[in-house]
Amino acid sequence: MSNIKSQQYEFSDLDMKIIEKLKADGRASNQRIADELDVSTSMVATRIRRMEKAKAMKIVAVSDFSALNHNVLLPIGVDVKGRDIEEVAGGLAAFPEISSVQICAGKHEIQVLVALEDMTAVSQILLDKISKVEGVSGLEPAIAVDIVKYKFDVAPI
Repeated sequence: MSNIKSQQYEFSDLDMKIIEKLKADGRASNQRIADELDVSTSMVATRIRRMEKAKAMKIVAVSDFSALNHNVLLPIGVDVKGRDIEEVAGGLAAFPEISSVQICAGKHEIQVLVALEDMTAVSQILLDKISKVEGVSGLEPAIAVDIVKYKFDVAPI
């Protein structure tokens, strides 16, 4: 495997192996990773610190939508008029029900993903919150009926 470059960091083969171990088990100890990769514990710790410091990698916990009692996923296309798209996106990102906000080139300027407990909250988020953000000129909601794939490492190296 050749080295892969990020903006500020060049990943070594060892870095990539450490990342793969952490992707499989984010709670794996440095000792266990070192044993599995046949390197020293200090080498693993140093590499992890270096990648984190360079913002090339971070270790986070991710909860499952259903574990949080979010049974409705609502992808929404948002049209923007009369206001800067980044400002509208920032306003949308402030709502705790919205789990992701993307500025897009396509049919809608912004796409958001809303996670709700049940269908009774749909009208509130659409009519009382999102549509009230200055600059929102139209909404195209959809209902996610099943999740076929949801990868947490959305930017694989």
